[in-house]
Amino acid sequence: MHPVLRLYEDVLSSAEIVEFRLPPQARFVFVVQGDAVIKGKALRAGEAWQGEDTVTVKPGPQGVTVWRWELSRGDRGTTTANAPGMITHEKLTAYLDTLPKGELLMRGDSVGFPPGGCAYTHVHRGPGIRCLIEGGIRIDTHGRSTSYGPGGAWFEAGPDPVFAQAAEDKASRFIRVMILPRALAGKSSIQYVNEEDKAKPKSQVYKIYADAPIASETKK
Repeated sequence: MHPVLRLYEDVLSSAEIVEFRLPPQARFVFVVQGDAVIKGKALRAGEAWQGEDTVTVKPGPQGVTVWRWELSRGDRGTTTANAPGMITHEKLTAYLDTLPKGELLMRGDSVGFPPGGCAYTHVHRGPGIRCLIEGGIRIDTHGRSTSYGPGGAWFEAGPDPVFAQAAEDKASRFIRVMILPRALAGKSSIQYVNEEDKAKPKSQVYKIYADAPIASETKK
C-alpha cells in the first residue's frame, strides 16, 4: 500500500493554554501565526520544526496556528490531535503512488515569487503538498488551471508538468513538503520541461527549513 501525506491545520486558542501530544511519525510543522514551544524549542511565526519522534506542542500566551504535514503508511489512519481550546482541520490528503525508490528525505521549504513571477513548466523528483501563505497563485497542470489564495493547498505528484503563475499585484509565497531521494539533500528538485526555459532568469526564491532522512517504514 502506498504511503500517505496529510496536511492539517491546528489552531490553539489563547483562552486555554494547553498542549497536545502527537505520536511518532515523520512530520513537518510550520508556525503560521502566534508562537509555540514544540518539543522544547520556542518557535515564532515563520519558523518550523521537523522530526519523527513523539512531540508536544504548547501554544504561547496569544495562541498559535500551525500547519502540520505527516507521512505515514497507507494502512494507518488519521493522527488525532485534540485538546481543550483546539481546532484541527485536515486540509489535504494525498496517496503517494509516485514516491521515488531508494532512501528518502522529507523536505520542508518555502517558495516565494515577486509580483507577476512564475515558475516555467517543470517537474519534480518527488511528490508533495503545497499551501499558500501569502499572495495568490495559479497552477496549470493536466490541461487545467486552478487559482489559490492564502490557506489554499494543492498536491503535485512530481512527474506531472506544472506551470505556476503568481499574482500580478503582490508578492506570493507557499510552504511545501516533498518526499525526495535522499541524494537530493541540499539540492534543487526541479527539472524544467522545455529546453528554452532552462537558461532563462528565474524569479522564485527558496528557503529550506528541513531536509531530513526519513525511516524506511514509509517506503512502498
